[in-house]
Amino acid sequence: MINLFNTRIEQLALHRIGNKNKGELLYTSNSTAPLDDELHALMKEYFLKPFRSKEEAYYSFFHEQDLEFHELFAFAKAIFKKPAALLDISKQIAKHLYEQSVHPHIRSGELYVCYLENVMVDNNKTNAIGIFKSELKQDFLQFEENHEDLKMVLQQGVSLNKLDKGAIIFNVEEEHGFKILSVDSNRYDAKYWLEDFLGVDVFEDENFFTKKYLKFCQDFAKDVVLPAEDKKEEVMFMNRSVNYFAKNDAFEETAFLNETLDNPDLIPEFKNYKVEKGPKYSIEDVSEFPISNSAVTAARRGIKNVITLDTHVQIKMDFTNPESAEKFIEKGWDEERQMYYYLVYFNREEKK
Repeated sequence: MINLFNTRIEQLALHRIGNKNKGELLYTSNSTAPLDDELHALMKEYFLKPFRSKEEAYYSFFHEQDLEFHELFAFAKAIFKKPAALLDISKQIAKHLYEQSVHPHIRSGELYVCYLENVMVDNNKTNAIGIFKSELKQDFLQFEENHEDLKMVLQQGVSLNKLDKGAIIFNVEEEHGFKILSVDSNRYDAKYWLEDFLGVDVFEDENFFTKKYLKFCQDFAKDVVLPAEDKKEEVMFMNRSVNYFAKNDAFEETAFLNETLDNPDLIPEFKNYKVEKGPKYSIEDVSEFPISNSAVTAARRGIKNVITLDTHVQIKMDFTNPESAEKFIEKGWDEERQMYYYLVYFNREEKK
């Protein structure tokens, strides 16, 4: 969990990155950009707004041989060790980005490298490095007055409403390549930003494993529970799964299976499915981990809890009260109509 409300930009270096393959140049500044209170507020909102509304999925620097060979990791360590060196190191970061800017789709733009203080990560105060890039320019009008007329002048500039690319490197978990968040509004060149420039991989923390395990359960429900049982049991399995994650601080697989699978025959099916599909979700060897509440909340929004019938009727389950569906919904078969039915018990209709 991050909190950027009290974060301040202590230093800001500004450079321009061209497309090297098109013969565009790299331009680096020899001094940091001054920020008065008004400009600080505007730039802070421009840089950090996309991260405040972003579902937290952390990355970390990754190198196949050793992190010590990772350029950006070395630059980040040097800045954290000596923040006053940000300007000089930011020029090396700009050069590194310029060397990756060779694909014809990559747009030239401004690179901002800043040192951030008072950043909250997992309820701990730390500092961070922000690396942001603006690419898309927008037309806007300026107006000039003379003695007789008001003249329109068409200009181009960067809109502060939408950041094109950005990354925040938090000064935590250095031994694992730091914790990093990234945004990219222009998905046509995602490999260039995440892989070629940042050189990151997914950070495997409780947020990662909670999300991956719940997604794995969702696919198991669709591929195994639904064919073996019915739609109600598919929804109920996910209902019980989400509630197991919501009420526990840590995940333990045996307890989870005993609590969520009513049919004991499905337990070996679950284990076989995990052997087959687990590597896809990076959970093949995972049976215990701390649970991330924010990941559970995010996953709950994306899991369907509705039974849709071919008679244009829908039955919606309640994930916060899973026992209700178990107690008050029954499925049966009507011989006369040759149709399935659901029988729903209730005391009164709720008025909303």
